[in-house]
Parts: sequence; C-alpha cells; structure tokens
Amino acid sequence: MEGISVVINTYNAEKHLARVLDSVSGFDEVVICDMESTDATVEIAHSRGCRVVTFPKGDCVSAEPARTFAIQSAAFKWVLMVDADELVTPALRDYLYALIKTADCPQGLWLPRRNFFMGRLMHSNYPDYVLRFFVRDGTTWPPYVHTFPEVKGRVDKIPARRTDLALVHIANDTVRSIVAKTNLYTDNEVEKKAARRYGIGALLWRPLFRFFKSYVLKGGFRDGREGFICACYEGLYQFVMVSKIMERRLRREV
Repeated sequence: MEGISVVINTYNAEKHLARVLDSVSGFDEVVICDMESTDATVEIAHSRGCRVVTFPKGDCVSAEPARTFAIQSAAFKWVLMVDADELVTPALRDYLYALIKTADCPQGLWLPRRNFFMGRLMHSNYPDYVLRFFVRDGTTWPPYVHTFPEVKGRVDKIPARRTDLALVHIANDTVRSIVAKTNLYTDNEVEKKAARRYGIGALLWRPLFRFFKSYVLKGGFRDGREGFICACYEGLYQFVMVSKIMERRLRREV
C-alpha cells in the first residue's frame, strides 16, 4: 500500500519510547519490532496504538539482526526506520510525505541526525548521516552493528543545512554508556571484519585518524572539553576493534 510505516526496533526501551512515539504520530502506522523486552516497552507501545511484532533476542547485542525482519513487517510501501531514542520533527514528516508524491522520488534517503554527549549538542557529530528512509520491497539490512540498509534504486541525501529535517538523538550519551557500547559493539565488529588482516600500524593510525577526523575535520574543537573527550573515545573505539580482530586471528593461528 502507498504510505509510510514508521518502524522502531526495541529492547527495554521504556526510557524514551513514549516521547518517541508522540513524535511519530501522523504517519500511516507505527510498527514496534521488540526483542523480548522485560520492562514496560510493549505496554507503552500498545497504549499508543502501535502494532507489535517480536524478534527473538537470543545473543543479539544490537538491533541490526532484527532490522530486515522489522522492515518486512511494515504494511506500507515506504519505511521510516527510527531508533527508540530518536525524535522525528513535524517538518521531516511533512517533507517525506511531499517527497513520495513526486515523480522522481528516490528509493532511499539519507537523513541528517543531531547527537548529544555529556549533556551537550555536538557539532562534531553533525550531520551524522543515517540511511533510514527507503522503499520496503527489496531492502535488506546486514546483521552487523554500524551497518546501513541495502536499497535497490537511487539514494539521495537531505542537505545538512536543513537542520529542521534532522532526526534528534535524545539519548544523552555519557562516558559510562560510551565505554559499555564500545565493548559490546566492537565484539560485533569482529564478526563483520573477521577477514581483515590489520598490521601493527593500524593500532596507531586508525585511532589517530579517527581522533583527527572528529576533533579537527568535523569541528569537535568547537565543543570544548566534551568535544575533546568524544574524539578520544572515537579513537579508542578503533583501537579496541583492531585489537580484538588481531586477537581473534592470533588465537586461530595458534
């Protein structure tokens, strides 16, 4: 059917879910793909009139293994994938409905996203493009963390200057949460990049380049202490990821 389904993957997402669901009112449907939450996530979803489908959590550490299933659960032609800690602005909703009525509408659309860290809206993380709007049919999502959907057809991008159309990532990441995510997500990165054969130099240049990219190229220096700390953790993520990939290869070679 022509129209837009909002699809949200959840696991114990009660903290922000009500606010997120309020921001997506006005779309044709909202589908919650829940991974067996043990908190009030499902109850909140039902109270807001959402359709809920379930994906077994198993040993999943991120939503990506459930993404394709969630997309296929949508009833409408177009899918807007929203995380359970992201807000959709009224301007973005109106923009998407106007877009799908045009003759040259792309099959996918990269959306800018605004992020917070340590209580501060970060310049270095904007526009932080995410591919979240696409046709349902033919779209699949690789089951690894930090991946994007594979869309059949043309994919366009909303200009970064249109800040009114950006997703708002309301999860206020803290140092504690960043450290926890680093360990969980790099475990999944090892599976995705198992074939890579990084040399010892990668332990130096990958973290340094990621720090430089975040702090200098993307303007993290404008965010003061928070920007410096965030850039350091960007580098740390790369160091941990490469170390784990090396460790896996060495264990298999013994």
